[in-house]
Amino acid sequence: MAQHAAPPSTTPVVPAKLPLKDIAPWAVFVGVLMLVLLYFVGAEQGATSVVSGENVHEWVHDARHLLGFPCH
Repeated sequence: MAQHAAPPSTTPVVPAKLPLKDIAPWAVFVGVLMLVLLYFVGAEQGATSVVSGENVHEWVHDARHLLGFPCH
């Protein structure tokens, strides 16, 4: 049984173009979400505390140490 290879394609592969206007809203949303997460992990229970009490501090305590934020 002989196997024949297909001849190479002469059509170049062109990646699909994704317009910036389609990406921009998602990039802004993800950026804001990451900033909010960074605030709660790094700065909550400090001088600019939004939530009173120790609950947020306890929920993100290990992430604080993992990212190098002091909390004690």
